[in-house]
Amino acid sequence: MPIDKLVDSGARLLRLLPAETAHRATVRLARSFAPLLPAAAPDDSQLAVQAFGLSFPNPIGLAAGFDKDAEVPDAMLKFGFGFVECGTVTPRPQAGNPKPRLFRLPEDGAVVNRMGFNNGGMDAAAVRLATRPRRGIVGINIGANKDSADRIADYALGFARLAALADYVTVNVSSPNTPGLRGLQNKDELERLLGTLAQARRDAKPILLKIAPDLDENAMDDIAAVVARAGIEGLIVSNTTVARPASLKSANAKEQGGLSGAPLMAPSTEVLRAMRVRLGARVVLVGAGGVASGADAYEKIRAGASLVQLYTALAYQGPGLVDRIKRELHMLLVRGGYARVADAVGSAA
Repeated sequence: MPIDKLVDSGARLLRLLPAETAHRATVRLARSFAPLLPAAAPDDSQLAVQAFGLSFPNPIGLAAGFDKDAEVPDAMLKFGFGFVECGTVTPRPQAGNPKPRLFRLPEDGAVVNRMGFNNGGMDAAAVRLATRPRRGIVGINIGANKDSADRIADYALGFARLAALADYVTVNVSSPNTPGLRGLQNKDELERLLGTLAQARRDAKPILLKIAPDLDENAMDDIAAVVARAGIEGLIVSNTTVARPASLKSANAKEQGGLSGAPLMAPSTEVLRAMRVRLGARVVLVGAGGVASGADAYEKIRAGASLVQLYTALAYQGPGLVDRIKRELHMLLVRGGYARVADAVGSAA
């Protein structure tokens, strides 16, 4: 059996396990099989994207949350992702919230998590990033420890330790699973945080900010203004949502935490479109939330995203999803008369 079909078959079997057990087993298998996996086939040049000084072979990325400790970025790149984002990593190791804390909503194509930044800390991640071959685009997502007395100082520590070892750094202030963290999206706090990081960087290392989908018009106005003044390069729209649409069918919808997957597609895309209107092309937007097909990726791109990230759909559909999305996206670009991804960006904003 070809290795790609073997991996997809294994992914189906893993879905029989409890959600967090399956996730850990998936990471271990990816680490074990990495040397056996062939390099990803070259992408059609129509899918190539230039963003914040980097050349992406395609716009489809793996969102943070899958590879929290930077254990398997190169294995995941071999499945055809245009880039991989590791993390969220905090300065000190932390266990995260009590288990169970990861719940499938199969009837809804969704997941609820309240993981709480469980990770091995920035030093362990730094060792892995420092020793990997620098092939392919790998970003690092940084956060603050739950019990930190100065969360902005935590971000500064993480940035100082990890920025030089990754291609870009994402500042995660939008997880709903660390009490009070989303308060850093408030205008004054966000201005202080981004100002601190902008001053700390010694080169042109791109900084991205990851925001929540649960924002009102005033909050979006404030974030857009701060981001524009700070001069950071990108905005990831969005993290998980604390909302629970009435359409949810699964009993696990009642669990506390952030909701991701199909129900997040529409609200996150609306926030993406709203931020494109506010920021124009000054800041690179990355569309995340609910992407499960080429049509979803195309919708994010037309709403203003230059790049797209996914995670939840991968857990349900397996790694073969990445190539399917790229094929479907290519077809939609051709059908729309776009010679490249950049031509479609923001066309429906």
